[in-house]
Amino acid sequence: MAINFYSSVSGLQAQSKRLAVSANNVANISTAGTPGVTEGENAVYKPQEVIQTTTAGGGVRAETRPVQPASVSAYAPQNPLANDEGVVDLPNVSLEAEFTDQLLAKRAYQANASVIKTQDEMLSSLMDIKS
Repeated sequence: MAINFYSSVSGLQAQSKRLAVSANNVANISTAGTPGVTEGENAVYKPQEVIQTTTAGGGVRAETRPVQPASVSAYAPQNPLANDEGVVDLPNVSLEAEFTDQLLAKRAYQANASVIKTQDEMLSSLMDIKS
């Protein structure tokens, strides 16, 4: 029973991280940067993605890594961050993919929470039988 609990809790944590990373990407979707600038306030936001891997103990681990390529170029001569050619860098974030990922994270979170609830009910029933 403990391994089921561990697996579900690690799943909850992984889905929480997945949702937070996706929300951060969506919040910064229009954060432009000057082409070629990699650090500082004129740099484009670097989107992240969550990679989930199984652990030896039966749970899951969620790790973030940068999206490759991190940015795409767009023509926006009115933007103060544009270079001499009127080009800015925008984060390589797909709104459709992020919303889909958020829905999947929500459903996976609900499934893990349901497993924990069911396990709690089973343990309660077991304690009632033994008493």
